[in-house]
Formats: sequence, C-alpha cells, structure tokens
Amino acid sequence: MNTASAQQPVQLPPPPVWRRVLAYGLAVAFATWCAWSFHHDIAQIDLRPLVSGWPAVLGAATLSLLNYLLRVVRWRIYLSRLGHVLPWRFVALTFMSGFAFTLSPGKLGEMVRTRYYQPRGIPVSAVTGAFFVERLLDLAVMILLAAAVLTELQAYRAFFWVAVALVFGLLLVVAVLPWGDLARRQGVLPVGRWDGALAGLARTLASARQFLSPGVLLMGVSLGAVAWAAEAVGLKLVADVVSPVHLSVPAAMGIYAIAIIVGALSFLPGGLGSTEAVMAALLVAHGFQMPQAILLTLICRLLTLWLAVLIGWVCVWLLRAER
Repeated sequence: MNTASAQQPVQLPPPPVWRRVLAYGLAVAFATWCAWSFHHDIAQIDLRPLVSGWPAVLGAATLSLLNYLLRVVRWRIYLSRLGHVLPWRFVALTFMSGFAFTLSPGKLGEMVRTRYYQPRGIPVSAVTGAFFVERLLDLAVMILLAAAVLTELQAYRAFFWVAVALVFGLLLVVAVLPWGDLARRQGVLPVGRWDGALAGLARTLASARQFLSPGVLLMGVSLGAVAWAAEAVGLKLVADVVSPVHLSVPAAMGIYAIAIIVGALSFLPGGLGSTEAVMAALLVAHGFQMPQAILLTLICRLLTLWLAVLIGWVCVWLLRAER
C-alpha cells in the first residue's frame, strides 16, 4: 500500500453553501413548475399499479444500487492505477459522497471528493483526471445504449451526433497531445493567473491519459456499460407494471440513454427539466399515455438521481463522523 495512504485526514473547507442552496432551489422550482404545468395529467396518474407491482420497483432500485457498486469498483481500479490501494469502505464512501453534489452543471460538484484524497497524498490533478475520464466514458456508454434505437429517434439525432463528436474529439485530444510535456514546461515558467490554470489543466489531462491505455479503457467502458444498462433495465421493469404497453429492453435503454445525453448536454443541474421532458416524450412516442409517461419518468428519476443524492448525503455524514 502506498505510504501516503496512511496519512491522517485533515479538515478541508466545505464547498460554499450558496451552491447547494442554488442547486436544490432549482430542483424545487422545477418540481413546482411541473406540478403547475402538468396538473391535469398528474391528476390522472394511477398509483395502484405501483402498489401491486412493488417487487418491480424494488428490483429497479436494486439495479440502481448495482450501478453505484460497479462504478465504485471502477473508481477503485482508477485509484490503484494512480498507485494508491485504499480500503474498499473508504473508496465507496468517498466516491458516493460526490453524489450529494450531483445537482451541478456537468456533475462537476462531484469533484468535492478530492478533499478526501488530498490528505492521503493523491494530487487534485490525478483525481480530476480520473473523474474526467469517468464522465467521458459514461457519455460514450450512453451513446452505445442510444444506438439501439437510433432509427426511431429522428428528433434527437442532433444530440446523438453532438455527443459522438464531443466524446471522440476529447478522447483524441487527450490521447494525442503531449500533456505531460506541457505540464512540465508550465512548471518552469513564471506562474501567472492564466499560466497556473493552464498548468493545472495540463496536469489533469496528463493524468487522464494513463486511463486510456487499451486494457484500462476496455475495463472502464465494460463496467460502465453494465452499470448504466442496469438502470435502463430498471425503467423497463417499472414500465411493465405501469402500463400494458410493451417496452422492450433495447427501447428502454435507448430512451434512458437519449434522455441522459440531452440532460448532460444541457448543462443544467442534474439535467433537471431536459432529461425528464425528453424521457416523457419518448415514452409517449412508444405508446404510453401522458399520465403513465410522467409517472414512469418520476419513478425512474427517483430511483436513479434522487436515490443517489440521498446516498451521497449519508456518505458525507459518515465521513464527517469518522473525523
């Protein structure tokens, strides 16, 4: 085990309160807007299928937990790649603590987990590089899942191809440019405001590059594919008890993936609004009534986004209690 891992944690300043207030304020505002805009459809929502089909809802929640577990495994492999073999419990708590701040543009708030690794000798640039690759591979996985129903998604093809260009463009930039040399060159020059930012970016991308070797890249994509496909299958499980309309597994994966891609490209906190609107619209296009589509969307987001936020805050509390 890396000797730096044995260092005792130190107190680091928490993220500004206004960021959390803004994120959750936007969430409340969006929920209020939905209730006002769709009050007629919401009034027609029948919750009885969910009561009788609670095993399906429980199964969908379990698949969301599987998603988190597989991503923890991938994160621990990334940390090992950095030369830091840390206990499973610590890795799981620190990784999932980032979920508490997932309601941020591009989920950048999840980078709060760096405060737990700095005292253990892991540089911010290294953790940021791993996070960058993780997010990039997750978007690549969503592209693969969305491709299952691409022919049915004419209205969202533009988002699909933008995502493709973004992922492969960034992978090419990280893999080809000599970020390590740029970081070292910046380190010997006088540091100004922009020079320091450029040096930090170069160190981050140089760190990210080590996760793009064929073996590590294949592992990251494979674990990500299984993890996110599990949540998409959860959507299908709940759909089967909400409506007699048959939703195939490929269709569920495509609907879920396209909704997440649009939400990510919107850069809204947690994709709020854009993800829900696209998911509901695609469900309606697949034969669901609007009240059923709204119910399915709400359940899906509760079992994916909001369950993650709840678990994230529990992990933050546990980590604080250990100090």
